[in-house]
Amino acid sequence: MSEKKPKIGILTVSDRASRGEYEDLSGPAIEACLREYIATECQYEIKVVPDEIPTIIEAIHSFADEGCGLICSTGSTGPARRDVMPEAMEQVCDKLLPGFGELMRKVSLDYVPTAILSRQTAGIVKRSLVVNLPGKPSSIRVCLDAVFPAIPYCIELAEGPYLEGNDAVVKVFRPKKK
Repeated sequence: MSEKKPKIGILTVSDRASRGEYEDLSGPAIEACLREYIATECQYEIKVVPDEIPTIIEAIHSFADEGCGLICSTGSTGPARRDVMPEAMEQVCDKLLPGFGELMRKVSLDYVPTAILSRQTAGIVKRSLVVNLPGKPSSIRVCLDAVFPAIPYCIELAEGPYLEGNDAVVKVFRPKKK
Protein backbone atom coordinates (compact mmCIF):
# COMPACT_ATOMS: atom_id res chain seq x y z
CA MET A 1 0.00 0.00 0.00
CA SER A 2 1.50 3.35 -1.02
CA GLU A 3 1.27 6.44 1.09
CA LYS A 4 -0.85 9.30 -0.17
CA LYS A 5 1.07 12.33 -1.40
CA PRO A 6 0.44 15.54 0.55
CA LYS A 7 -1.79 17.95 -1.37
CA ILE A 8 -1.13 21.62 -2.02
CA GLY A 9 -3.80 23.98 -3.30
CA ILE A 10 -2.96 26.96 -5.48
CA LEU A 11 -5.67 29.59 -5.89
CA THR A 12 -5.40 32.44 -8.39
CA VAL A 13 -7.90 35.19 -7.62
CA SER A 14 -8.43 37.32 -10.72
CA ASP A 15 -11.50 38.45 -12.61
CA ARG A 16 -9.65 38.63 -15.93
CA ALA A 17 -7.75 35.33 -15.59
CA SER A 18 -10.94 33.54 -14.51
CA ARG A 19 -12.63 34.82 -17.71
CA GLY A 20 -9.68 33.69 -19.84
CA GLU A 21 -8.75 37.26 -20.84
CA TYR A 22 -5.14 36.56 -19.98
CA GLU A 23 -3.00 33.61 -19.00
CA ASP A 24 -2.52 32.94 -15.31
CA LEU A 25 1.23 33.22 -14.73
CA SER A 26 1.06 33.62 -10.95
CA GLY A 27 -0.42 30.22 -10.06
CA PRO A 28 2.24 28.36 -12.07
CA ALA A 29 4.92 30.59 -10.50
CA ILE A 30 3.78 29.48 -7.03
CA GLU A 31 3.86 25.82 -8.08
CA ALA A 32 7.36 26.20 -9.56
CA CYS A 33 8.68 27.79 -6.35
CA LEU A 34 7.08 25.19 -4.11
CA ARG A 35 8.42 22.33 -6.23
CA GLU A 36 11.91 23.76 -5.61
CA TYR A 37 11.38 24.33 -1.88
CA ILE A 38 9.62 21.08 -0.95
CA ALA A 39 11.54 17.80 -1.05
CA THR A 40 8.41 15.78 -0.26
CA GLU A 41 6.59 14.63 -3.39
CA CYS A 42 3.26 16.48 -3.42
CA GLN A 43 0.12 16.62 -5.49
CA TYR A 44 -0.78 20.13 -6.72
CA GLU A 45 -4.36 21.28 -7.25
CA ILE A 46 -4.91 24.58 -9.10
CA LYS A 47 -8.02 26.78 -9.31
CA VAL A 48 -8.64 30.19 -10.86
CA VAL A 49 -11.59 32.19 -9.50
CA PRO A 50 -12.91 35.75 -9.84
CA ASP A 51 -12.54 38.42 -7.15
CA GLU A 52 -15.74 37.39 -5.36
CA ILE A 53 -15.72 36.66 -1.63
CA PRO A 54 -18.20 33.72 -1.72
CA THR A 55 -16.30 32.08 -4.60
CA ILE A 56 -12.94 32.55 -2.84
CA ILE A 57 -14.32 31.09 0.39
CA GLU A 58 -15.81 28.13 -1.49
CA ALA A 59 -12.47 27.42 -3.21
CA ILE A 60 -10.51 27.59 0.07
CA HIS A 61 -13.01 25.31 1.83
CA SER A 62 -12.85 22.90 -1.10
CA PHE A 63 -9.04 22.75 -0.91
CA ALA A 64 -9.17 22.27 2.89
CA ASP A 65 -11.83 19.55 2.56
CA GLU A 66 -9.64 17.77 -0.04
CA GLY A 67 -6.84 17.66 2.55
CA CYS A 68 -4.54 20.34 1.15
CA GLY A 69 -2.17 21.11 4.03
CA LEU A 70 -0.97 24.25 2.26
CA ILE A 71 -3.13 26.59 0.21
CA CYS A 72 -1.35 29.47 -1.51
CA SER A 73 -3.38 32.21 -3.11
CA THR A 74 -2.24 34.92 -5.47
CA GLY A 75 -3.96 38.19 -6.27
CA SER A 76 -6.70 40.40 -4.89
CA THR A 77 -4.64 41.75 -1.95
CA GLY A 78 -4.30 45.40 -2.96
CA PRO A 79 -6.38 48.49 -2.17
CA ALA A 80 -8.54 48.42 -5.33
CA ARG A 81 -12.29 48.05 -4.92
CA ARG A 82 -12.27 44.50 -6.39
CA ASP A 83 -9.35 43.34 -4.17
CA VAL A 84 -11.18 41.25 -1.57
CA MET A 85 -8.82 38.45 -0.52
CA PRO A 86 -8.23 39.84 3.02
CA GLU A 87 -11.97 40.16 3.57
CA ALA A 88 -12.47 36.57 2.42
CA MET A 89 -9.67 35.47 4.77
CA GLU A 90 -11.38 37.15 7.72
CA GLN A 91 -14.53 35.16 6.98
CA VAL A 92 -12.98 31.78 6.18
CA CYS A 93 -10.06 31.42 8.62
CA ASP A 94 -10.31 29.83 12.04
CA LYS A 95 -7.15 31.77 13.05
CA LEU A 96 -5.36 34.62 11.29
CA LEU A 97 -1.54 34.72 11.22
CA PRO A 98 -0.71 38.36 10.37
CA GLY A 99 3.03 37.85 10.85
CA PHE A 100 3.23 36.28 7.39
CA GLY A 101 1.89 39.44 5.75
CA GLU A 102 4.07 41.67 7.88
CA LEU A 103 7.22 39.84 6.81
CA MET A 104 6.19 39.72 3.13
CA ARG A 105 5.58 43.49 3.10
CA LYS A 106 8.91 44.08 4.87
CA VAL A 107 10.98 42.13 2.33
CA SER A 108 8.99 43.53 -0.61
CA LEU A 109 9.80 47.09 0.46
CA ASP A 110 13.41 46.39 -0.57
CA TYR A 111 12.14 46.20 -4.17
CA VAL A 112 9.15 48.52 -4.45
CA PRO A 113 7.78 51.32 -2.22
CA THR A 114 4.20 50.33 -3.03
CA ALA A 115 4.60 47.13 -0.99
CA ILE A 116 2.93 49.01 1.84
CA LEU A 117 -0.29 48.84 -0.19
CA SER A 118 -0.38 45.04 0.03
CA ARG A 119 -2.88 43.48 2.41
CA GLN A 120 -1.47 39.94 2.33
CA THR A 121 -1.98 37.71 5.32
CA ALA A 122 -2.18 34.04 6.25
CA GLY A 123 -4.40 31.91 8.40
CA ILE A 124 -5.57 28.46 9.39
CA VAL A 125 -8.67 26.82 7.88
CA LYS A 126 -9.34 23.45 9.50
CA ARG A 127 -5.91 21.72 9.19
CA SER A 128 -4.70 23.87 6.31
CA LEU A 129 -2.39 26.87 6.21
CA VAL A 130 -3.59 29.52 3.74
CA VAL A 131 -0.95 32.04 2.61
CA ASN A 132 -1.83 35.04 0.44
CA LEU A 133 0.88 35.94 -2.05
CA PRO A 134 1.20 38.86 -4.47
CA GLY A 135 0.10 38.61 -8.09
CA LYS A 136 3.44 39.35 -9.74
CA PRO A 137 5.52 36.17 -10.31
CA SER A 138 8.85 37.73 -9.28
CA SER A 139 7.23 39.07 -6.09
CA ILE A 140 5.87 35.62 -5.31
CA ARG A 141 9.41 34.25 -5.10
CA VAL A 142 10.59 37.16 -2.92
CA CYS A 143 7.73 36.59 -0.48
CA LEU A 144 8.01 32.80 -0.41
CA ASP A 145 11.77 33.06 0.17
CA ALA A 146 10.95 35.05 3.30
CA VAL A 147 8.09 33.02 4.79
CA PHE A 148 8.65 29.47 3.59
CA PRO A 149 11.09 28.54 6.40
CA ALA A 150 8.11 28.75 8.84
CA ILE A 151 5.51 27.09 6.60
CA PRO A 152 6.19 23.34 7.17
CA TYR A 153 6.27 23.72 10.95
CA CYS A 154 3.12 25.86 10.91
CA ILE A 155 1.35 23.14 8.91
CA GLU A 156 2.47 20.56 11.51
CA LEU A 157 1.08 22.71 14.32
CA ALA A 158 -2.23 22.85 12.43
CA GLU A 159 -2.13 19.01 12.29
CA GLY A 160 -1.57 19.00 8.54
CA PRO A 161 0.86 16.83 6.56
CA TYR A 162 4.60 16.69 7.16
CA LEU A 163 6.55 18.53 4.44
CA GLU A 164 10.31 18.18 4.15
CA GLY A 165 12.17 21.18 2.80
CA ASN A 166 14.84 21.03 0.11
CA ASP A 167 17.90 22.10 2.15
CA ALA A 168 19.81 23.04 -0.99
CA VAL A 169 17.23 25.76 -1.70
CA VAL A 170 15.67 26.81 1.63
CA LYS A 171 16.30 26.10 5.30
CA VAL A 172 13.08 25.03 7.01
CA PHE A 173 12.88 25.83 10.71
CA ARG A 174 11.65 23.26 13.19
CA PRO A 175 12.36 23.47 16.92
CA LYS A 176 14.83 20.93 18.23
CA LYS A 177 13.14 17.99 19.90
CA LYS A 178 14.20 17.31 23.48
